[in-house]
Amino acid sequence: MSERHVWKGGTVAQLQRPELAYMNGKLVRWEEAVLHVGCEAVTRGLNVFEGVKAYWQPDGSLSIAMPRQHYERLARSAKLLHLPCPVTYAEYVGAIDQLAGALAKSDRDLWARTTLFGVSGHWGEDTVADLIVTAYHQDKSPACPIHMGVSTWRRSADIALPPRIKTGSNYEVSRLARIEGRAQDCDDMILLNSAGRVAEATASCILMVRKDTVYTPPPTEGALESITVDVVEALAASLGIAFVRRPIDRTELLIADELAICGTLHEITLVKSIEASPIYGKTPVLGALQNRYLAAVRGEQPHPAVEMVALASVKSAAT
Repeated sequence: MSERHVWKGGTVAQLQRPELAYMNGKLVRWEEAVLHVGCEAVTRGLNVFEGVKAYWQPDGSLSIAMPRQHYERLARSAKLLHLPCPVTYAEYVGAIDQLAGALAKSDRDLWARTTLFGVSGHWGEDTVADLIVTAYHQDKSPACPIHMGVSTWRRSADIALPPRIKTGSNYEVSRLARIEGRAQDCDDMILLNSAGRVAEATASCILMVRKDTVYTPPPTEGALESITVDVVEALAASLGIAFVRRPIDRTELLIADELAICGTLHEITLVKSIEASPIYGKTPVLGALQNRYLAAVRGEQPHPAVEMVALASVKSAAT
């Protein structure tokens, strides 16, 4: 499996070419995982997706974090796009399990993209969807702190393309923002909403600390209905850290005590500068949450808010 790192700040985002994918209910060679040029997934970008992360556990098993929550959000996204969801929760986990069993490596975690593509139909008539799963290896070490900017591109409104629909089309603006950010030597960019307030980063949510309280924009500000944010809120409560969902102004980012992005792929990644302005060097609040999150998903210190489901097809790392 070849790969190329695309974040200079860490090893989170990688371009990889796996040997296998899951499509049409079975494993197929990567070269055979193709869609017809005339299907709505290609012509109109009709898809919804979820990224799920699997972590090696102390007992040698590989377990997915929060799979039911991801499946349920996938189904909600599909409903909002009038895209059928042809798989049950058990079939969803089984597809991930089957692919992970073929690709897992004991020295690296695994991130799987589970996507429902509209493979036939026309303008919502007789739509048929297929679950396609691809999976990529990830380093076990936390991502290094990153540099961030604020994009000139805006998050779409609920009446245009609802951010709560996790569809590839919603990430076109993220692509533009990242291209803009590379010219500014930024690892990632923050998207503002139509009112000029903070929505989220290009593929993750924002955590801001001011006076020992963690703040994050609610979905009504254009942020995804984040599974990871829900987990972080529960972890914060366990640690006695105040957690508030409220609108955030752009200028607040510049005077924040701590900043981070969070999501399934990026976990909790600390931010060391925003718009070339350094963030205060110490991260007592977000650093503690980062450590607690990783301890929970790795099974070192389980938490009731973090559901982990072991993959039966994966050979134990202990054997």
